[in-house]
Amino acid sequence: MSEKIKLMSHLVAGYPTDELALTAARALVSGGADMLEIQLPFSDPSADGPAIQEACTKVLSRNYRTQDGLNFIEQLHKEFPEIPIYIMSYGSLVYTPGVAAFCKKAAHAGVKGMIIPDLPFDNDEGLTQACKDNGMENIPVAAPSMAPERLAKLANAGFEHIYAALRAGITGSKTTIDENTTKFLTAVGQGKSKVLGGFGITTGEQAKSLAPFVDAVVAGSVFVRIITEHQNDSQALAKAIEAKAREITNM
Repeated sequence: MSEKIKLMSHLVAGYPTDELALTAARALVSGGADMLEIQLPFSDPSADGPAIQEACTKVLSRNYRTQDGLNFIEQLHKEFPEIPIYIMSYGSLVYTPGVAAFCKKAAHAGVKGMIIPDLPFDNDEGLTQACKDNGMENIPVAAPSMAPERLAKLANAGFEHIYAALRAGITGSKTTIDENTTKFLTAVGQGKSKVLGGFGITTGEQAKSLAPFVDAVVAGSVFVRIITEHQNDSQALAKAIEAKAREITNM
């Protein structure tokens, strides 16, 4: 067996219930996930494909609030204090209560950093500073559609991590790792930020192709689909999630 691949796994907080989401998180950790990216459900998740959009809609139909998501994260952090937890959400959810106030609450829940795709690194409403003030990091998102000069500016802006979206569009559909992908990832990492590469990663084969160019592989929709498929059988859900995580991490 070759070297383990580092995995950041994505879950929607509270999907389909908090208890089943916890079951999935435990299975991800058992399967080798190194980091957890927890999405706070949002009504119009513009970067997400159908699997995650439907998960968000289902959770929100229970009148699930941002504080419920933070409570879920706090429970996860207490159970797995050694696993870094990152919030993924959208700008209005952070901006509405005030960026500084939101970051303070997130840090209190045990969050290590924020991934907010629609707040660009050079116009982030004070997110990077608010994260620093609360002992967290902001992880900006780089996309292949960025102009080379702007991508170079981001790569050299001193962020600890940069999330590299491997293609334009929405998450979930399969991504091909080709020469253009690796050139893009090399450009993202030119300033020595650690690169997190995701969007459409569903197989161990993809992860192996990606691993030499990133600090960690990000996978999300694949796990959300497994949760949807097995939501009526928690044991089957846990088994399938752990098996897929092991496949992706090469454990």
